[in-house]
Amino acid sequence: MALRGDEKYVAQNRRARHDYLIESTIEAGIMLAATEVKVLRQGLASIAEAYATERDGTIFLINAHFPIYAAARVNHEPRRPRKLLLHKREINKLLGAVKRDGMTLIPLSIYFNERGRAKLDLGLAKGKRKADKRAAEKQRDWQRDRGRLLRERG
Repeated sequence: MALRGDEKYVAQNRRARHDYLIESTIEAGIMLAATEVKVLRQGLASIAEAYATERDGTIFLINAHFPIYAAARVNHEPRRPRKLLLHKREINKLLGAVKRDGMTLIPLSIYFNERGRAKLDLGLAKGKRKADKRAAEKQRDWQRDRGRLLRERG
């Protein structure tokens, strides 16, 4: 998803596209505490080791790290499960793909939208094998070399 002018990434999972083949993405809201929003605005959150899973018919973000906000008296738990806000139809679609096709729900990025709400790009992904990763790297190298050759020829 391309960001509009007033949106900016707060946290990104750069390894996700290397380790997984992203089939589709969906935008989800996140249920956050006040101190977690403050930490996000400072850009300190990490979703590198995070994933999403189903609990009691809803989807939760697991293992995302939102460090403690130093200026607060009452703080949040840094790695607590956070509920993702999705429509029931979207939840059913995602869970069907996870159960039926063996897909994984991977958070790709967290950002603030134009209304100032924290949003999460959630990817429906399938794990890559080592050979797939090598092929993707070879393709990237070829595209870089091809661009270099075309620039040199003028």
